[in-house]
Amino acid sequence: MNVPFVSFRPMEKELDTDLRAAFERVYNASWYIEGKEDEAFEEAFARFCDSSCCVGVGNGLDALMLALKALGIGSGDEVIVPSNTYIATALAVTYVGAVPVFVEPDIRTYNIDPTKIEEKITERTKAIMPVHLYGQPCDMDPIMEIARKYGLFVVEDCAQAHGATYKGKVIGSFGDAAGFSFYPGKNLGALGDAGATVTNNKELADKVRALGNYGSDYKYHHIYQGNNSRLDEMQAAFLAAKLPHLGRMNEERRRIAKRYLEGINNPCIILPYVPDYAVPVWHIFAVRTDRRDELAGYLAEKGISTNKHYPIPMHLQDCYKELNIPRGALPIAEEISATELSLPMFYGMTEEQIDYVIECVNAFGAGKEDNMNSEKYDSIFMSVFDVEKDVLGDDFTFKAVDKWDSFLHLTLISELEDGFDVLFDSEDILNFGGYSNGKKILAKYGVDFGE
Repeated sequence: MNVPFVSFRPMEKELDTDLRAAFERVYNASWYIEGKEDEAFEEAFARFCDSSCCVGVGNGLDALMLALKALGIGSGDEVIVPSNTYIATALAVTYVGAVPVFVEPDIRTYNIDPTKIEEKITERTKAIMPVHLYGQPCDMDPIMEIARKYGLFVVEDCAQAHGATYKGKVIGSFGDAAGFSFYPGKNLGALGDAGATVTNNKELADKVRALGNYGSDYKYHHIYQGNNSRLDEMQAAFLAAKLPHLGRMNEERRRIAKRYLEGINNPCIILPYVPDYAVPVWHIFAVRTDRRDELAGYLAEKGISTNKHYPIPMHLQDCYKELNIPRGALPIAEEISATELSLPMFYGMTEEQIDYVIECVNAFGAGKEDNMNSEKYDSIFMSVFDVEKDVLGDDFTFKAVDKWDSFLHLTLISELEDGFDVLFDSEDILNFGGYSNGKKILAKYGVDFGE
């Protein structure tokens, strides 16, 4: 059986008539920018978010960036963001000239840890940007309390959490503004790129709209140095056709998540944690395991597609080298990046697909996969690799203890009288660069793999 990581087909089949009607309506009207479809969707989505204003924009990144810009945040300012999120959150800060300041997440929820925010606040801090990651609401009460205490703006990143609630209140309605993405894969997705900024401040909404329209408040009159970021009529019509169904489709995701949470019982797997205050919408079903790449390879062999959100934390990305944040400085974000794996989650998954994912995840590590790829790597694992004596002494050897997919997993062990003592795990080194690069790195420790 093949299980895709995501599929739009079931939803598109259900909504085919409505989506085609939306296309025909816009096409026949011959009006494609800033028209009735955009206005109708903005009103409907504002109501959905329990907010008074919604401004359609080109994408989720622009929704955040324009909100920050409208709040007057710019060069020399700092904005607190979680260290574990998609890079668009930080880029929005960078694009307005400010500096993203990374705060570690709660390892259980993957969201920003409110207890770690205050220590990062300086006289340059202007805003906090909580991200409702994977569709799970942040703990908003303490975040809002900190913001009030220090006079900071709050801009919610809701790109993955359309319809999630915190203590019964829909996310996106807590801060000064919120940014949503309607990328096709989102719970509410367009048929292309799209986004929206939501707020209860009409003056702020008007400024966001002007900034996204070349800084213009009316035609050929420009009061800001703006951008070109507008929600087009076609995408607005598609989104308006989907919005009435979002509630029940989110409920279906919750049902699938419940099946996973109740059915997966593999001790190697850390399942998502849901606090009492949260009702997630499960954009992503994220599990963690120290054997992440092995699990991904095993599931791929079984026909199950997975993803990693996100394999390189932001502070270690090349584009943020200038922040000079070394590896190890944000250990929780790095731990999540090294261990997180996202299982298939989409509206329309069949019971057979859900059962199969649960069965395969539970079987991982239970001996059923031991012989996978054995022929491919037997030649590598035939011998024991001696470590140079001047590096680690006489008693240490490298022995092959596992074989998996494209990665070579070795463990440095000491042969003691009472058994094996694990002293050094080379798995992470090899995972970073694969066998070829890992071989070069481990050579520094005196390990010679040969050709």
